[in-house]
Amino acid sequence: MTRQKATHTQRTPLNRDRVLRAAVALADATGIDTLSMRRLAQELGVVPMALYKHVANKEELLDGMADTVVGEIDPPAAGPDWQRVVRGRILSARRVLLRHPWAARVIESRTGPTPAVLAYLDSMAGSFREGGLSADLTHHVMHAMGSRLLGFSQELFDTSGPAGPPDPGLAARYPHIAELAATAAHDGGSTVNGGCDDQFEFEFALDLLLDGFERLRRQGWTSTRKA
Repeated sequence: MTRQKATHTQRTPLNRDRVLRAAVALADATGIDTLSMRRLAQELGVVPMALYKHVANKEELLDGMADTVVGEIDPPAAGPDWQRVVRGRILSARRVLLRHPWAARVIESRTGPTPAVLAYLDSMAGSFREGGLSADLTHHVMHAMGSRLLGFSQELFDTSGPAGPPDPGLAARYPHIAELAATAAHDGGSTVNGGCDDQFEFEFALDLLLDGFERLRRQGWTSTRKA
């Protein structure tokens, strides 16, 4: 770092936003497991105690980092087509989470939703309500969507392993799983080596859910009169 740059860094006032953005950038660069208050202070050119004026502890730092990331999600688009509005917002959330691969784990680790996450979920519920879904249906929709609302979901299998034919012994014992594995291995456009195209799978499930919710809306579905 040049003397001029160091002087500029020292003169830039430290505030909560700067601390959080530096923490997000550090986690992006080195991973969330290496993040510490001491490491962050070094990155900012301050003593560790200076950080505690803006975040009480590491848990509050992680809360703020989650909110900073969620704040990057696009606002809802205008228009009467609620499925298009919701789909676009969720795919924006997914792009944000892919930019910050550590963020999903941090969001899941929070003991409760942070303010930005709450605001986002409230806005998403509003999009469902404005689309004509009842409060009752929206309640169940939010449960059904789960973390998918924030652009990520827990997969059953880790498909990031090396590609190749299934083990003959396992294939004999689990023929249907072997068949599915062979099908996935043929997907040349996968975002992981030899596995499923995770973006396609995410959008496939998202579209199924949204179409199903619309069908229930048209039927006037309620939890006391299940279709």
